[in-house]
Amino acid sequence: MGFIKCPRCELNYIKEEEQYCSVCKREMKGEAHDDPFELCSICNENPVMPGKDVCLMCYKEMTQQQGLRDDSMDETETTEVNIDMEDVSEMEEIELEGMPEDMPEDIGEQISLEEEKSKEDVDDEEEEEI
Repeated sequence: MGFIKCPRCELNYIKEEEQYCSVCKREMKGEAHDDPFELCSICNENPVMPGKDVCLMCYKEMTQQQGLRDDSMDETETTEVNIDMEDVSEMEEIELEGMPEDMPEDIGEQISLEEEKSKEDVDDEEEEEI
C-alpha cells in the first residue's frame, strides 16, 4: 500500500485506492474550510498571535530590536545648531522693482477669467493690426 500525490492539487499525498485528497474533496463539494490559524507573515512557520499578524517568536525579536534602537537613540545627545541668521522679526521687507503694470497690487486680489480673456483678445487684435 503506497502513497501518491493527489492528481488535482499535486500537494497532498493520498493512498493509492483513493481518488482525491480530503482537501480537494471538500473543495469539490463546495464546503468552506476555515483554517484554525494563520501563519506568521514574517517567518511563515508559526501561527500568529491573536490580534497580530506575526508569531510570538517574531514579535519578541521585533520588540527586542526596537528596544535596542530606542536605547541607542537615548544615548545620542541632541545639540543645538547655531547658523548665525537673524530672526524673522529683524528682517527688512524687500521692495520689488520692475513689476508689470497689469500685476495686481494686492496678491490676494482675484482676477476673473473674463477680464483676462478680454485682455488677450485686445492684445491679439493689436497684433493683427500690426
